[in-house]
Amino acid sequence: MRRWYLRRWSTRRKALLALSAACGLGAFLIVRAEEARVAALAPALGEPVPVVVAARDLERGATLGAEDLRVERVPAAYAPPGSLRAPEAALGEALASDIAAGEAVTETRLAAGGGPVASQVPSGLRAFVVPSGIPPGAVRPGDRVDVLATFGGQRPYTETVASGLEVLAVLEQGSGLVGSPEGPSLVLLVSPATAERLAHATAFGQLTVTIAGPD
Repeated sequence: MRRWYLRRWSTRRKALLALSAACGLGAFLIVRAEEARVAALAPALGEPVPVVVAARDLERGATLGAEDLRVERVPAAYAPPGSLRAPEAALGEALASDIAAGEAVTETRLAAGGGPVASQVPSGLRAFVVPSGIPPGAVRPGDRVDVLATFGGQRPYTETVASGLEVLAVLEQGSGLVGSPEGPSLVLLVSPATAERLAHATAFGQLTVTIAGPD
């Protein structure tokens, strides 16, 4: 009885070993076939080239540092037009648009010689700084605000100078650019005509900033 049990177990073991060998051979053949396919495509895709990508999510206007960038190698056919080959080409430059982690940093993503604010200003528009008197943290870039001005004299009155202005940046106290000791100043995206109205209101009136809703 014992001999029959051992003989039966030996047969099962041989079958398992044969199955394992077959699986291993199949996996080997699949890998070799994939290697052959990739090798066949290599001439069409080109040799791998270095491409600078964002190491983390970055916002428009951010000044790029070494910790914001990394280099990946991709086939030449997949390298985006205008992509950078070395991080040094982007260090100290400001982003002209948001960029997600892993996205290629291209020449069109960089502000040509612009600083953190200038890089966010489209052609034909201006950035205008106004004191807000708003508590810190109440406004962030991308919000919309209205600017009102109250003028004194024999008949004081208040008027809306501009509405729906986009906030490009919030200058907190201690940044060196804060225009009001009562709260952060706001860098607003405006037209040249609106900039003139805001300058007049700043010189002759008292400004008040109100926050618009997301709509």
